[in-house]
Amino acid sequence: MATFKACVIQNKRRRDGFWQVYIRVIQHQKIAYIPTDKYVNEQGLSSKSEVRDPYVVEYCMRKITHWMDRLNRVESEHWTVKEVVEYLKQDGGDVSFSEYARKYEARMIDNGMARTARNYRYAYEHLERYAGTNRLNFSRLTSTFLTGWIKTLEHTHRAKEKYPICIRQIFKSAIQEMNDEERGVVHIKFNPWGKIQIPRPDKAEKLAIAPEDCRDFFNAPIPESRMASPLPELGRDVAMMVLCLGGINAVDLFNMKKEDYYNGIIHYKRAKTKKFRADEAYMEMRVHPILRPVFEKYGANGADGSNGYDRVTGKEWLFNFHHRHSTSDSFNSNVNIGIKKICEDMGMPKEQWYSVYTFRHTWGTIAQNDCGASISEVAFGMNHSAGHKVTRGYLKLDFTPAWELNEKVIELVFFTQIKGARTREREEEDAHVFERFSPRYLMRGEAFFRGALLGMVEDTGFNNVDEIIDKLVSFVPDDVPERCNVMFRITNLDKQQTAIYERMKGKGF
Repeated sequence: MATFKACVIQNKRRRDGFWQVYIRVIQHQKIAYIPTDKYVNEQGLSSKSEVRDPYVVEYCMRKITHWMDRLNRVESEHWTVKEVVEYLKQDGGDVSFSEYARKYEARMIDNGMARTARNYRYAYEHLERYAGTNRLNFSRLTSTFLTGWIKTLEHTHRAKEKYPICIRQIFKSAIQEMNDEERGVVHIKFNPWGKIQIPRPDKAEKLAIAPEDCRDFFNAPIPESRMASPLPELGRDVAMMVLCLGGINAVDLFNMKKEDYYNGIIHYKRAKTKKFRADEAYMEMRVHPILRPVFEKYGANGADGSNGYDRVTGKEWLFNFHHRHSTSDSFNSNVNIGIKKICEDMGMPKEQWYSVYTFRHTWGTIAQNDCGASISEVAFGMNHSAGHKVTRGYLKLDFTPAWELNEKVIELVFFTQIKGARTREREEEDAHVFERFSPRYLMRGEAFFRGALLGMVEDTGFNNVDEIIDKLVSFVPDDVPERCNVMFRITNLDKQQTAIYERMKGKGF
């Protein structure tokens, strides 16, 4: 059993002549000190520097008696002195969620996960705003309370899933760290997450655009600006790099160092997933000649004579983005502002404006839809794990297939006038829809019910579809039940175009 005694630390006398009173804890011949909020002067100490102030002595004895009672209720015989102190500091009361959440965030930052830590901060700060306090305790986080909080997120697209998952992870970590059920130490009394349904995020919007839309964007005039390096120009150039480097993320461009680019190839580890993959999300991409002017334009030549050298980090950056943007988030935000300004000048509706991520999605979509790549080939080119996380960690990969696919995408977008596959499909569908046509065209009309041909007409002189259908209705037998659908196939024999129409008996005819 631990032993306790009120004391002062001689070499910690304050300038006003007072000493702070501590309670010394001894466990297995190891010593620790727990500070109190009491102070004594020389009159409060004996000749042997022991605390003798009656009020302070009484306070400390009550504290020690309470602690002894608490330790008697648990199996603390084999605890270290540090474990004893941590247990007693909780004082059997509630545990602060807010305090633990901030410690959790700080640990993530120390582990190099600053961007992920930011999401956790957004989550617990939102929860605190809902609670109306930044001193939120675990005991308040009941299933009813958390369900009410999650309901306030239902209008969001992604946060309604992401924020609760972050809070649940903090809760899980706190239980593992603070509770020791084998020893009877349970600081967090319950886990409410078994009763909580976390909603799924809204389905991600397809951000990809067609090759012809890319051409329009990259050939649009840059809006006038008094700035030496206007944001629309930056947005256009970074979008070009993203599209022409296999859909690389903007943060990876920002973090690219000079040592990562040699022999015409960039070598990098994807910032978003490198900590979670056995291969550290390593990727190599050959730089197409179309990008060389852009690389030269933004090369970190060091306007201040530093040749791109960052004195703080000791790194030599490949691009000069760090001269204007302090963080990757700032860089990404300014790139998006520039891209949206171009979209605005092009007369696009605001809800259709692009972002830098549009061009990553576009690379993958064009690669599959227009260049004939498989989903696994697209995933490889975009530095996704493609379901082979462990395997990639063992292999020395040949990135040539990704380079070749990247060159196909660039060739199609910038050196042809080919429209995207989806655009061609829509045009073909539109070409088959006709409501009015010249009477000189030879038209064929056929009526079907339950797959059986009821009748057919083939003639010229029709002005529209309804005239042909009116002619075909005469072939529909009287015994066809009311409110049953009859199919009409109409073909323009001169243009080889066919359209299908459906009419309901008793309503359509």
